[in-house]
Amino acid sequence: MKFLESLFRLAENQTSIRREFVAGLTSFAAMAYILAVNPAILSAAGMDQAALVTVTALGAAIGCFLMAGLANYPIAMAPGMGMNAFFAFTVCQGMGVPWQGALGIVFWNGILFLALSASGFREKLVACVPSGLRLGVQAGIGLFIAFVGLRNAGLIVDNPATLVGLGSMQSLPGWLALAGIALTGVLVARKMPGGILVAILLTAIVGLFVPSGEGMVTEFPAKIISLPSSLVGTSFALDLSYPFVHFREAWPLIFAFLFVDLFDSLGTLLGVSRTAGLLDSSGQLPRLNRALLADAAATVSGAVLGTSPVTSYVESAAGVKAGGRTGLTAVVVGCCFLLALFLWPLILALPDLATGAALVVIGLTMVEGMRHLDFDDIAEFLPAILTMLAMPLAYSISDGIALGFMIYVCLMVGTGKAREVNFLTYIVAGLFALRYLIL
Repeated sequence: MKFLESLFRLAENQTSIRREFVAGLTSFAAMAYILAVNPAILSAAGMDQAALVTVTALGAAIGCFLMAGLANYPIAMAPGMGMNAFFAFTVCQGMGVPWQGALGIVFWNGILFLALSASGFREKLVACVPSGLRLGVQAGIGLFIAFVGLRNAGLIVDNPATLVGLGSMQSLPGWLALAGIALTGVLVARKMPGGILVAILLTAIVGLFVPSGEGMVTEFPAKIISLPSSLVGTSFALDLSYPFVHFREAWPLIFAFLFVDLFDSLGTLLGVSRTAGLLDSSGQLPRLNRALLADAAATVSGAVLGTSPVTSYVESAAGVKAGGRTGLTAVVVGCCFLLALFLWPLILALPDLATGAALVVIGLTMVEGMRHLDFDDIAEFLPAILTMLAMPLAYSISDGIALGFMIYVCLMVGTGKAREVNFLTYIVAGLFALRYLIL
């Protein structure tokens, strides 16, 4: 007990072992859905879904332990939503990059993130992105995730005449998917701990009795508890040479990952820390650099294991509200992920319909930041909304970011506000334009 007290400075942070333990369980319950959702998304890139359950749990556990050890903050980590969709659907499916090469891209993104976190350039990069565009990126990723969820749930299908259309609502699975979305929304609105996970499980249980094709929506697994699935063929399979062999194709993707990773991490760290009262009198997070280093190191280790970037989770706010104030909370979350390694047969039995319904709600909650947009300034709201719409419609997060940057610069120049634009913003927009013109 004294060891934990000295290691995490519990008394100094006005907390206790019991409070940190409860907070850790609360955070884990709020984010455990990633164990089902991340393998479902990344398997679309051609990776083994059973192995991905183990990879997801290990990546999350390592990230949590890094955050606890380096920064002593109650912030849990796991493979990030949005970046996993970018990895699977844009990079691998859309651009045809093999998943081994995509993992190499994630690895070098993490190395670059580490370098930026250890230097002062990170602040300059943050300053070059307009506040409105940051909101548009967050909202766009949310809509992208929601779109993927609607597709996985079978509510949105391919339509040759209109590109997309509504799935069949004359079938029971369609109504089950709609009910799953409604249930998830209700539980989230009522702030039920682990509400998303509960909704996934309840939807899957009902699916045991709902026919779909030749069987049921949910097929009961042969066993519930088993030894962790093998990592052979997934871990240490990254192609480190890919970004250097396919330079022009890979490096824009590395910077796209870096952009999303950086601002997602910063937003989550500052938001959760503000809730926990960890910011100093000037509104700064005292050990922000260490927290970002933990984030970057987790991304590197995740790529080696075989997953998309590992990042800080906003669901950590649930544990903070339960009293979590130190890295001991994150350690408890990491231990919970390790215990979950033995439940992978049950996790794999969860149907796409159930996880898809949860994705819709997860994604749509990310759009709430748009209410902070200044709709009296067209140079702020137009690039943000274009970015938000382009991501799901173009099925590409990086293309949405690129369009937002280029339109922002054009509007600022065209409205006589060229001097208000950060010089680095011009460079980023120019690089995006060159990417399209040359590639």
